[in-house]
Formats: sequence, C-alpha cells, structure tokens
Amino acid sequence: MKIIILGAGVIGVTSAWYLNSLGHEVIVVDRQPEPGLETSFANAGQVSPGYSTPWAAPGLPMKAIGWMMQRHSPLVIRKRIDFAMFRWMEQLLKNCNAHAYDINKGRMLRVAEYSRDCLDALREETGLTYDDRQRGLIQLFRTEKQIDKAYHDMKLLSDSAIPHELLNVNQILEHEPGLSHARGLLKAGLYLPGDQSGDAHIFTQRLAKMAAAKGVTFLYDTTIKGMDAAADEVMSIRTSKGHLRADAYVVSMGSYSPLLLRPLGVHLPVYPVKGYSLTLPLTDESHAPLSTVNDETYKVAITRLGNRIRVGGTAELTGYNLRLSPDRRETLELSFSELFGGGDLSAATYWTGLRPNTPDGTPVIGPVPRFSNLWLNTGHGTLGWTMACGSGRILADMIHGRKPDIPVLDLSISRYR
Repeated sequence: MKIIILGAGVIGVTSAWYLNSLGHEVIVVDRQPEPGLETSFANAGQVSPGYSTPWAAPGLPMKAIGWMMQRHSPLVIRKRIDFAMFRWMEQLLKNCNAHAYDINKGRMLRVAEYSRDCLDALREETGLTYDDRQRGLIQLFRTEKQIDKAYHDMKLLSDSAIPHELLNVNQILEHEPGLSHARGLLKAGLYLPGDQSGDAHIFTQRLAKMAAAKGVTFLYDTTIKGMDAAADEVMSIRTSKGHLRADAYVVSMGSYSPLLLRPLGVHLPVYPVKGYSLTLPLTDESHAPLSTVNDETYKVAITRLGNRIRVGGTAELTGYNLRLSPDRRETLELSFSELFGGGDLSAATYWTGLRPNTPDGTPVIGPVPRFSNLWLNTGHGTLGWTMACGSGRILADMIHGRKPDIPVLDLSISRYR
C-alpha cells in the first residue's frame, strides 16, 4: 500500500518507520528542510511514561486562578478572542473531575508504557543513540500539598503496575547529588525508575536517515496546502509542489492538524499549547542532573543530554504565536538556578514550540470515520517524545490490518462524539 504521512516530526517519522517495516511504500511530506525542526526540536528531553498525567484534573480551575496571580506561573493565558481556544477550554473543564481524570490517566499510561517498550526494542534493534540515558525520573515536591496529591497518582501507578517509590530528601540526593545545595527547598520526590531521557531531535533525524535508507521517501521544503476529498475518501494532497496521491493518508502535523482537517468537516479538538526551553552547556558536573527531574512547583523539567542541560516547561495559551517571551525565560532560569546551577545560562539557546494538546490529554490515534483512507496520529501534547514509538507502531498495525498489542479503541477521534 502507498501511504503519505503529513509531518516529519517524531510522530510522523516513527509512523513511517513502522509502516515501512511492514512492507508499505511510505512518503513523508514536511514544509521544513529537515525532519524534527518544529515541536520535536528542543523539547524537555524526557521519555516519561510514569509522569503521563492529563492537565484536566480535579482542582485545576482553582489552581489556574491562583497561578494567574503569580509572576512565575506554570500557565499563562494571553488575552485574545479565539473561539477555538474557548471551545477547547470548555472541553478541558468538563474533564476536570475524578472519574474523567482516572480514565484519561489510565489511557495515557497505557500508551506511554507501551511506547517506552517499543523504544527499547528499537534501540536494541538499530543501535540508535540520541544522548539517551535510562536512569529514571524524579518528580520534586517542595510542599506537603504536592506530596498529598502525589498519593492519588501513586495509586494509579500501582493499578497500572508501574514501578515507583516516594523518596525522602536523603534518598533524592543519592540519585541526584547535584541537588545537594537545594536540600532546604525539597520535601520529597516521586521516583520513576522506568523513565528515560534523550534528545528527540537527534532521534528523529537519525531514525529518518535510517528510514530513508530502507526506502522511505522524504519530501522536504513542501508546504501542505489542503486535502481533496470526494464522498468517503481522500483523493489527493495539495502541496506547493503539486498534487500527491496515495492509497492512505496519515495526518501527523501536531498543532496544525485541526487546521488541515477543518475544511473536510473533521473537527479535531487539538489546540496549541506553547512551551519553552533553554539548552545550555554543562559547566559543573557536581551541580547538574545525572538524569532528569521535574520541578513540580514551576512545572519545569531539567534533563541531562550529554554535555548539555535542557530546561523545559511552562504552558501558554496564545494561539499559533511563536514569539519568544522574556518572562517565560525567567521562570526556566529560576527553577534551574534554585535546584542545580551547573550550567552556563548566559550561553543558553532559547526556544519555543507548540504542543498539540487534546482536552483529555490522550493522543488521537486511528481512523477518521467519515473517510475510509484517512488516519490520525496527533494530539500528544507534552508527551510526543514519550509516546512516539508506541503511537507509530499502533498506527502501523491498524493500517496494516494487524491487531495492536494494546487496546486502542478509545484512542480514536470517535471518543469525542
């Protein structure tokens, strides 16, 4: 079968890899000159199935109000008239209850755990390296209230048989001695030994090169303008280089996916949530992470990537605006300076990207009911890197007609009906 994948980020490239492995002819189309240059370029670097948690949680509305009063808020909502944002926020709020939270977190954990296993198998099969480490993740708590909330998440982790441990401060420092000078800030930490880290951009570029060597065609510098459909199937893709035709089409364009689908009457509840990161050179091993930590107070992730440190986080609802905000940089620098400090912030590269978030936190993977040859693999939010390999393999199995290894019926767009 000839299959066109729209988008050459980590989701599109992993989808191409697994479809090619099943014998399909695959073409990947992207407007950028290389793979992985948008949302996959400089994310937090965490492969964190144990940290897979939906934003929509009990108490979020009150938290959000409190955050609005803080200078270094984890969440910023820019004032603007945006009906797509209003609809998305309405759906998000409908998921802010205990029942929906447990369902959504369970789905996310299922996909993320499977994806981590697929990544392990892929790394063993190919020998692929990407500044990767398999040393776990620690979620750092600075208040008793944060610890109390963690007990509920720990129950869900136990229900999903995911290894975890609540650490005291001394135990945290055994895993991450670079936090020693921040001892007074810490109360406890949730250790997730199965989590990993690595550079998603390097991974995407190297896997794309391997896929190309196996026969996958990559069409770069090609802008996707729209889709032509008739009756119940997509007929072609309109691009800056003409029409492209195939037997099946996969939309993996992250935050831009709903814009492409809307003219077809397909309403995908994905909205861009802007995130930021700093990438700085390592200057002092004794004040740097060995693996990866999450600062629960500022919702900031700090990850070791070879001789670099990646500091990523914050969330901003501002549409498709990619302007670099100085105040967001201050929050990242504050978290890093308080916890570690073993990197040169003056030499940091500052970056922003748009995370494709669904209101329930779960990605959208599967067929579009109205069209027999249209498939989706998008909406992974902050967990695109975490869920990439599993999502790509799930999609490939479904298109190929093979039963996926995990339940997938509740991952498709049909759950929003």
